Amino acid sequence: MVARMGVPEAPLEETEHGLVCTGPGWFVVNARDVRWRESEGWGRFSNFGGDTLFDELGVGISVLGPGEPMSMYHWETDQEDFLVLAGSGTLIVEGEERPLRRWDFVHCPPRTAHAIVGGPIVVFGVGARKHHTMLDEHGQRVGRDDGGEYVADPVAARHGASAPETTIDSEVAYARFPPRTYTRYRGWLE
Repeated sequence: MVARMGVPEAPLEETEHGLVCTGPGWFVVNARDVRWRESEGWGRFSNFGGDTLFDELGVGISVLGPGEPMSMYHWETDQEDFLVLAGSGTLIVEGEERPLRRWDFVHCPPRTAHAIVGGPIVVFGVGARKHHTMLDEHGQRVGRDDGGEYVADPVAARHGASAPETTIDSEVAYARFPPRTYTRYRGWLE
């Protein structure tokens, strides 16, 4: 007999934009069925959980068109890792460019400045949450002021992946992009 730990299955809610996890527990969901977010010039993204942000590991999948950055060039006080699932692109890491292609794995220890730009590319990302995020007074996960920084960098700027100035303020770093809006999956992974 297999011992059960008693962890419940998380509820998944169907919304007009796809499935969203609405509570704690384990779940299985297909990337084509979850809610996505998109912004012109900034690609498409899903964190798989919807409104549920994972406490220990952030996970997500990004689909970037040619020249679209996955993020602004930045560093965090936690580890981040990326696996290229399809396509090709450019990694900007510590002020250097590196080509990326399918099945390349990128490991960024804490404090490694980096950004990925599409060529187009599909990237699965995982990042620890221990040091660079915290819960605010409303129980929402937010970045810590000492948890990282968006770095103005000339190499990243050539790829459209640099904040206009070095800052900890994400609104400053991403000011040129329209806000990401919710959307249903529309065949990006095929």
